[in-house]
Order: sequence, then structure tokens, then C-alpha cells
Amino acid sequence: MLLKINPENPQERLVSQVVDILRKGGIIAYPTDTYYGIGCDIMNKKAIEQVYAIKQRSQTKPFSFICPDLKDIATYAKVSNVAYRNMKRLLPGPYTFVLSGSRMVPKIMLTKRKTAGIRVPDHMIALALSRELGNPIISTSATDPQGRVFQDPSLLHDYFANRLDVVIDGGPVPGAPSSVVSLIDDIPEIIRYGAGDVDIFE
Repeated sequence: MLLKINPENPQERLVSQVVDILRKGGIIAYPTDTYYGIGCDIMNKKAIEQVYAIKQRSQTKPFSFICPDLKDIATYAKVSNVAYRNMKRLLPGPYTFVLSGSRMVPKIMLTKRKTAGIRVPDHMIALALSRELGNPIISTSATDPQGRVFQDPSLLHDYFANRLDVVIDGGPVPGAPSSVVSLIDDIPEIIRYGAGDVDIFE
């Protein structure tokens, strides 16, 4: 199903429709401030395993996930005062922050070092979905196994076909990856330079 949602002012009725699908273990594609993402409810292990299969990705490489705002991050990760200050300056935005995961994060979503990648994207649809669901949503770019990125939601819909329960058409997205910054032990480390200015960490 291809569902058009207003990216500036997402219609509540349509957001609720997608959240119902997520609650039932559905897999969705949705726009963010970087790429279109593929996601599911972080608390649904079966759905997470399906996303791994769709992406043909090893379960030793956990996906990052979206929280609706900075306050929620503290539920799912250990956030020091230093990390909080840095994130507050940059979020919402095109950043993935690597932090030590809390007990609230399912094991399948943590690395061997018990870390998690967390995003608060600057995109109203992604934030509205996560907020209404009440749980984070997995965030992995909508690409094929060769790494080809789908910028056009209708092409994305055609390619993934029945492997996704709904593809949200939220219009064009920037098409650049997020910057990935580790804040483990309050030592900022830039893991990937992407969209978003990381000067404050250099």
C-alpha cells in the first residue's frame, strides 16, 4: 500500500492507520531527513527479524532507531550531562548518536559492546509515527542489497512490493546519510561524516 502523508503537517488519521500496522508487527517505509527508511516497532522481535531478512543483513550489525525527542533517548540509552548538552544542540537533525543502550532496548538491537544507534530526525512524519506508537521505530535506509538508494517512494513501493505493509509517500528527501557520532564515555568520535555539521566534535 502506498499512502500519501503531508510531510509538513501529517494527517493524524493516516498516522494512526500506519501506527496500527506497526502495532500488529507490520513493516513500513517512511521518509526521514536523510533517506527513506524501512522500519518496524523496536519491541517486536519477529518484525525486526523480517527487516534483517529484507535488508539481507547480518544480525551482528544492529539497526539504529528513531525516538520522537531527546527526553525519550534517556529511556533507551545512558545519557550523561555532556552527551545531553551535545545532542540538545543538534537534535532534531540528521545525526545518529551511538550510546550505551539501557535495559529497555531489546538484545537484538544492541551491538556486542551493548551500544545502540539513536536518531531524532528532523522530519515530522517519522517523529509523529514514533510518538504515537509510544516506542522507537527501527531506522535503516531503504536500499537494495547492492546499496542502491530509493529516493522515489513509488519506485520503492514497486521494488519491495509485498515485503512491506505500507510505503509512506512523504515527498522528496535529501538523500544523504546521517552523520554518526559515538558519545560513549563522553569521548566524541565521528564514525561517519554525513549530513549535519559535526564541527563541535572536532
